[in-house]
Amino acid sequence: MINDDQLTAARESFSGKNMTETQLNKAIAIADIIHADIQKSGSFIEPLTDFSHAFARSEKFDAMRAEKMIRDVFTATRGQSMNQMRESLQTAADNLPDTARARALVCAESIGDLIQAAPTQPFYLAQDRAAVTLSSEFGITQNAAKALMADVFEQAHGKELYAHGKELEEAYHKPVREAEIAARKAEQLQSRNHTQSYS
Repeated sequence: MINDDQLTAARESFSGKNMTETQLNKAIAIADIIHADIQKSGSFIEPLTDFSHAFARSEKFDAMRAEKMIRDVFTATRGQSMNQMRESLQTAADNLPDTARARALVCAESIGDLIQAAPTQPFYLAQDRAAVTLSSEFGITQNAAKALMADVFEQAHGKELYAHGKELEEAYHKPVREAEIAARKAEQLQSRNHTQSYS
């Protein structure tokens, strides 16, 4: 989400000055989604195209104009264009400091703790949390962080991070999840029986 200064910048942007409040809110929401995509993968062209078409469908302008509006709002709220953000993430990944590999190993090893500790969680969530932490520390994409963690983990432990994480998920998270599902089904059945006894 953006702050008040970013909202003011969006309103005062070239496109923002001519947008209704609803249009501006939509453009800001789309820019936020695209920002999340860039942070994750370093890519924005496909979501920008898709959302521009969706935005234009309910308005009196075409997809090209919608894209320009979204780009303007993005630049105003983020202080850089989508491409500048993508390039800065790539530059950071290409120029990681020496400490990055050691830190990546710590983050990779934390995934096992996240899976096992209550409340347990599946591998994909634990991996995502570790990747978000690592990516924000070094200004790289989450996908780059995941690749780096997988690489250093395999070098350090001689096994794939994915396989290790899935083993832990099977041992610690799956039984807890299955128990939760069974308890929920029993509760729903009891609630249904209770309701039927009153009808």
